[in-house]
Amino acid sequence: MMKPKLGRMFLATCVGSFFILILYFQNNSRSGTEPLLARTRLPGKSRRSPLQTLYDGDQTDQLAVQATLQGRRELLETACRTHTRKRRVLTPEDLRHLIVDDQHSLLYCYVPKVACTNWKRVMMVLTGAGRYRDPLAIPANEAHVAGRLRSLAEYPPAEINRRLRSYLKFIFVREPFERLVSAYRNKFTRSYNTAFHKRYGTKIVRRHRADPRPEALERGSDVSFEEFVYYLVDPRTQREEPFNEHWERVHSLCHPCLIHYDVVGKYETLEEDSSYILKLAGADGEVQFPATSRGTRTTGDMAAKFFSNISPFYQKKLYNLYRMDFLLFNYSVPAYLKLR
Repeated sequence: MMKPKLGRMFLATCVGSFFILILYFQNNSRSGTEPLLARTRLPGKSRRSPLQTLYDGDQTDQLAVQATLQGRRELLETACRTHTRKRRVLTPEDLRHLIVDDQHSLLYCYVPKVACTNWKRVMMVLTGAGRYRDPLAIPANEAHVAGRLRSLAEYPPAEINRRLRSYLKFIFVREPFERLVSAYRNKFTRSYNTAFHKRYGTKIVRRHRADPRPEALERGSDVSFEEFVYYLVDPRTQREEPFNEHWERVHSLCHPCLIHYDVVGKYETLEEDSSYILKLAGADGEVQFPATSRGTRTTGDMAAKFFSNISPFYQKKLYNLYRMDFLLFNYSVPAYLKLR
């Protein structure tokens, strides 16, 4: 059997409604990457793919960004080898968060509370065949409507594997507890999120509040951060159903130890990393990533205030729950935690 030189290869085998992805990892060298990438380019495309542009590494004006991103890839691969013992097969459900842009050969795994609304808006511009031009003109709720963007899970196995092999795969991550506090603030402290209050707030109040008032049991609109933490670490929570995507761990949403992400962007360098990805895709002339307001962002200092009322016992339980995200994406244990 001929052994391809590409740094990663995926083989698909149909098993009922599922498929098996077998991963082979070799060196991501320039010489080993180019030949197969040229063969896997989509018919009719003459330009270089974003994947080729990334691994060619000849963008002299982006050397610092390239070095940073290469370091993140290497740290992620090392952490995956160190902290994951078993490989498992991917199912279509695992690929639900991967958004496809066939025009620019991009796969984006969206993570709620990591600028995913703006990235979905950008993807709508890129895939909309001219229907959308300004990302910020797209209402936030429209960006999240099912069917507006196509998920990788919707494709047949052979097409899934071709895209995984030849498209630029990227993800954006964030310091886990800042993301968690951001999710809490958005879903439990905003009066307009009545659906979340009913769906999750009422359950949290019923289980984790002593002598709740009837109004709180009915509305679930006044959940405290401490009660939210109790809910997350309660073993019953995940036994009953998966976490909601807004507080699900990134490694469970995007499977970075099974899918080789070419770019790991970070919320802390959001604008710079986003601009670089659009440049790789040759789309920097089509759309700009929207500048975000920093006034309402959840910061480390803000997260520290929320955690100040959480006992060391529950801090440790919560850290253990999100530990893999800290390790895989090279985030330090927050100084405000009392884990010992």
